[in-house]
Amino acid sequence: MAGNRSNNSAAKKAKDKWKAKEWYNVHAPRMFNETVIGETPAADPEFLIGRQAEVTVQDLTGDLSKMHIKLKFKINAVDGHEAKTEFIGHDLTSDHVRRLTRRKKTKTDHVVDVTTADGFVLRLKTMSIADRRIQASQEEGMRAAIKDYLTSYAAETKLADIIKAVISGDIAKDTARACHSIIPIKRIEVRKSEILARGEGEPESILEPEEPETPAEEPVAEAPAEEPAEAPAEEPSE
Repeated sequence: MAGNRSNNSAAKKAKDKWKAKEWYNVHAPRMFNETVIGETPAADPEFLIGRQAEVTVQDLTGDLSKMHIKLKFKINAVDGHEAKTEFIGHDLTSDHVRRLTRRKKTKTDHVVDVTTADGFVLRLKTMSIADRRIQASQEEGMRAAIKDYLTSYAAETKLADIIKAVISGDIAKDTARACHSIIPIKRIEVRKSEILARGEGEPESILEPEEPETPAEEPVAEAPAEEPAEAPAEEPSE
């Protein structure tokens, strides 16, 4: 009997504790147009600081071809019931990586730490995929080529533009091109990125702003045609 009372008391306490929590909208940073990416509960807004959220590029843009790219954010401020975040990195889904590295493919991983033009320290993890075995000397040459290209590219490019190139795939194509003289690599992917140190200011938006829908113009009603005035009747002559 005492055990039942104890269980009921614990359940009631947990229920009351849950009722005390409030819900907060979680916003992406300015780099992603401060879009609401979800909701999260908390009994105190201070408990939200440091909490992480994750969405795919498809969730933000509706582009089905980008459903394998996961963006990661961390809550760094709360204003009322609105939680603000900062971008902390990205990752590829495990299913996508498995599809790229199916049988008879050679995968090599590389890690490069770069500093962007606006002072962010960014860790980029690349994944190269080849149709044949890569020799040790080729891998060392490829590792050096990837590091040289990404380091020089980042030094002249702001963080927002680098992430935009990661999402579009342009940086992966250019990195593969930089390795072509060493080995004609089939494909290179930036598998993961991670911000190690923040730089100057807030990165600019990389998404096109949504254009408001223009309401259809209502047809202008035509004024009814005026009936011709009747000619006055002629008076009979005397």
